[in-house]
Formats: sequence, C-alpha cells, structure tokens
Amino acid sequence: MFFQRKGRLRKEFDEKLLTQLYKARNDWYNQKALVEKCLDPSEEIISESKLAEIKYFFLIREAKSRNISIR
Repeated sequence: MFFQRKGRLRKEFDEKLLTQLYKARNDWYNQKALVEKCLDPSEEIISESKLAEIKYFFLIREAKSRNISIR
C-alpha cells in the first residue's frame, strides 16, 4: 500500500525529467545555431549558449544516475 506510491512518484518525476531533457536539448541546439549564424556574437549570446549546454549535460547525467531509458 505505501510502496505503490513510491513507484508512481518515481515514474511521474522520471517523465518530468525526460520532458525537461528534451526541452533543454532543443534550447541548446537553438542557441548553438544562433551562435554559428552570428558574425560577431556578443558575450551574452555566448554565455547563454554555454549555459544551455551545461543544463543539457546536467540533465543527461541525472537521467543516467536514475537509470532512465528512453522508450
């Protein structure tokens, strides 16, 4: 009875993590494309791109530690 909730919560948060992972990947790709298209990118654009990359790889590391597989 009490342990069923744990499995349900884990599954719910795993799904949230996967949606955040997909969103972070798209954000990182968009930022990377923006930097590549700019002739003289500002420091702000470069730092936003680097931040998006760091967020994406953090979420990948978290997914690996939780043993989440993409179906």
